[in-house]
Amino acid sequence: MDSITKIPVLVTGGAGYIGSHAVLALRDSGWPVAVIDNLSTGFKFAVPDDVPLYEGDIADGDLVAQIIAEQSIKAIMHFAGSVVVPESVENPLKYYDNNTVKSRALIEAAVKGGVEHFIFSSTAATYGTPETTRVSEDTPQRPINPYGWSKLMTEQMLSDATAAHGFNFCALRYFNVAGADPQARTGQSTAGATHLIKVACEAATGKRDGVSVFGTDFDTPDGTGVRDYIHVSDLAAAHVLALEALIEEPTRSLTMNCGYGRGFSVLEVLDAVDRVTNSRIDRRMEPRRAGDPGELVSDPSRIKATLPWQPKYADLDQIIGHAVQWERKLGEIRGDA
Repeated sequence: MDSITKIPVLVTGGAGYIGSHAVLALRDSGWPVAVIDNLSTGFKFAVPDDVPLYEGDIADGDLVAQIIAEQSIKAIMHFAGSVVVPESVENPLKYYDNNTVKSRALIEAAVKGGVEHFIFSSTAATYGTPETTRVSEDTPQRPINPYGWSKLMTEQMLSDATAAHGFNFCALRYFNVAGADPQARTGQSTAGATHLIKVACEAATGKRDGVSVFGTDFDTPDGTGVRDYIHVSDLAAAHVLALEALIEEPTRSLTMNCGYGRGFSVLEVLDAVDRVTNSRIDRRMEPRRAGDPGELVSDPSRIKATLPWQPKYADLDQIIGHAVQWERKLGEIRGDA
């Protein structure tokens, strides 16, 4: 797709985990890119020095309008939001504010600013507890937690807004994102993160004294939850390809799962971390968490048929290896290792 004009892109939440990898993927491919992030969970060091960083909130319509004008923004990749499922159960209004209300404000600013393409960071949590073990985009969306509902509402807003206002969008429904930039330029840096591979890598590098396994009585082979883990750099590459697809066919919008179609249980992941780090993580068996389905594995047929997406890092040990490499570098950045 070398013939595509590389338009300026605004990345919301671009100082966060997935957003910072999208910034690198865009920048590495020659796209003009700018970032807006309120730095509540993001980090300035995650944004390259040559990428404009606006510190502020996506609900600030005046600021977003200013960025769109100053940077001649024609596309938005929207990652800003809250992502912890149990927290969404405990504090649903926070999630409906951060993920839904603020997204509505961002979409309105995009429409007013003449943005032509919008890529949305959605989630497999919109499917809830599927009746099938392989989840396609046609699987009914029945969220079982406020996080999933907050994202599904934004998908609906985008669908309605594109019909009314003439831009196009792509909703990418992530499965479990893990790993880090292979060059260790960025990675999962949030303190108190709840993602399994991040937590396990912290334990393997001495930052935690063990890992809690939430639920050992699921209807899965070993009783622990099964998830489809996708490398964050493969996910970022999918965003760039999705943007190219939107530009190529400006009357088409897309919704696609992002996963590999292979599930690993919690215990299989912990065994893999032990294997990669040649160590042994202490495991603590705990009750299930509210809002956690037993198994969630993608059917990635649509994204592979729609985009020229060829995952480079679809190997659990490689995902973990990059995550451990980043965890060690992060310790150096923070001076805690």
